[in-house]
Amino acid sequence: MTRILALVFLLATGCDSRPTQSLPAEGQWRLVNYWALWCTPCREEIPELNLVDKAPDITVFGVNYDDQKEPMLSQQRSEMGILFANLPQDPASALGVPRPSVLPTTLIVSPEGNLVATLKGPQTAQSLKRVLFELGR
Repeated sequence: MTRILALVFLLATGCDSRPTQSLPAEGQWRLVNYWALWCTPCREEIPELNLVDKAPDITVFGVNYDDQKEPMLSQQRSEMGILFANLPQDPASALGVPRPSVLPTTLIVSPEGNLVATLKGPQTAQSLKRVLFELGR
């Protein structure tokens, strides 16, 4: 299975807050954000990601850096105010990249399924929109 197909499969098979039918098909920009409860910059970034996730052509997915499972994952997502879906497993290997060593880290996946950018450190809605514009959105 190619990396792109592996990611599409991963994104379509088990986010914890949305039914599979509502996950984005091809044609969506996907932001994969690594977060942790103990990460202060992550806490500051979450409201910005919630805003970006409302765009019709962008979907944000979270990855809990500490690999929390239910029910702790839902509790931490609630405490952080995360409104976007969380991936059930780390997609780094499917994308052919190492697991991030800096939090927060946001991976940008193009509508074609290609990893096109890795952003380290906290982002704002404005900085993400600027990067996406530069990438051709």
